[in-house]
Amino acid sequence: MIEIRSLEGVSFERMTAAFNDAFSDYDIPANYTVEYLTNLVVRRGYRPDLAVGAFDDDRLVGFVFNCLDGDEAYNSGTGVVISHRRRGIGRQLMQRSIETLPANRYILEVIDSNHRAEALYRQLGFVEMRRLQSWKLATPHPPLGGDLSPRERSVGTERDRVRGIDESWWDQRPSWQNTLASLRRAREPYEILGDDRGYIVVFPSNGDVPLLAVRSDQRRKGIGRELLAAASHCVGKPLRIMNAEDRFERFLERCGATKLVRQIEMMKTR
Repeated sequence: MIEIRSLEGVSFERMTAAFNDAFSDYDIPANYTVEYLTNLVVRRGYRPDLAVGAFDDDRLVGFVFNCLDGDEAYNSGTGVVISHRRRGIGRQLMQRSIETLPANRYILEVIDSNHRAEALYRQLGFVEMRRLQSWKLATPHPPLGGDLSPRERSVGTERDRVRGIDESWWDQRPSWQNTLASLRRAREPYEILGDDRGYIVVFPSNGDVPLLAVRSDQRRKGIGRELLAAASHCVGKPLRIMNAEDRFERFLERCGATKLVRQIEMMKTR
């Protein structure tokens, strides 16, 4: 018999095993380490007491990794292991989350090719907010010849290191995992590269780029491309640019990035 209960007391080792099983046949198969999944959900505000699991005896066979920030909640991942699908477990997990989360808004993203999950979320009252794209940048195209010195400002790992980020330069409201609040929660260090014309935030451990911004009067000068090149050089590995809005597609293509997936950002309000 399947039991639905919170994930409080469940180890990240068990959660990682269930996550990798549940997402092993997705468009981008998951093969996460325990450390990576831990850092990912902690950065997003993971609350084990509000997260929900499905258990078959002692085995974790389904989950919703719920996160909380003020009066908003975020679904950092819903999955059911392959052996236990088509039993309504995903719906039960989501319904329990909706009933118990102390939030006025519940946000999630779903890959646009996952029509079954999208249909479930719409049936549960979620509405589409916007379309987002995720990219991989292995080797940036050469810069356009600008004179940006990307290492002119590098900020360490102290908790107030986000203070130098100017939000007025943003053209896009960051998705949940790319907000300043998420950066403040991060366990792993990150770098901020740039100067008074633009900046980029990158995690050396995995190449994630949560923020890239160029001051409005400095655009179309190759600064964004310079910043991506600087970040790539800094971390020495491919960059991952998650959840950029559709309108940045041409810029990322010109930089040499490869599109991974498109996602639908959805929200349910009370």
